Amino acid sequence: NTAVGFLSLSANTTGADNTSVGTQSLQLNVTGASNSGFGRYTLQNNTASNNTAVGKSALQENTSGTQNTAVGSGALDSNTTAANNSAFGYNALGANTTGASNVGIGQFSLDANTTGASNTALGHNALTGNTTASNNTAVGKGALEANTTGTNNTAVGVSAGTAVTTAGEATLIGRHAGISLTTGSSNTFIGGRAGQNTTTAIENTAVGQAALLTN
Repeated sequence: NTAVGFLSLSANTTGADNTSVGTQSLQLNVTGASNSGFGRYTLQNNTASNNTAVGKSALQENTSGTQNTAVGSGALDSNTTAANNSAFGYNALGANTTGASNVGIGQFSLDANTTGASNTALGHNALTGNTTASNNTAVGKGALEANTTGTNNTAVGVSAGTAVTTAGEATLIGRHAGISLTTGSSNTFIGGRAGQNTTTAIENTAVGQAALLTN
């Protein structure tokens, strides 16, 4: 083990192959192995193994969650028992507690997520409002930004599906595709501004630039 900083790895007994750099990094780890913490309070409450935290308070509250990677100040800092999460960016997945197998890349990506699982967010504010919903994919700044409990959505493009709250089974590809959609489910909009004004309508398919623009 390697420990650098005040109280870093101070409770460790049998945990092996840990690296702790920073004040109170991995402070409460006792038996957890193969963890790496770089930054103040990283993995402070950790007892599990195979976690990597880089940045102030990254994975700070983690206790038994394994195989998590957090890079960025506050990334995954509330995570407790969830496993297999990857967070890159300031406060990425910052509220996550037990949601597993999420990927958040970008500042505030998935930062409100608590128990939602198997979500992928790539871009500033992507899926930032998501709380308990699962199986969503958002790629692009503000994609699926307001989604809270809508599941099985895919949004690719700047602000694609940015107003979606509870809608599910939506496929929105293109800049501003489905930008006004809120609760309408099972819509497919492919193309820049496709379905731009649709809000609550269901089961629509629009392919092409500005298709179904005034629906």
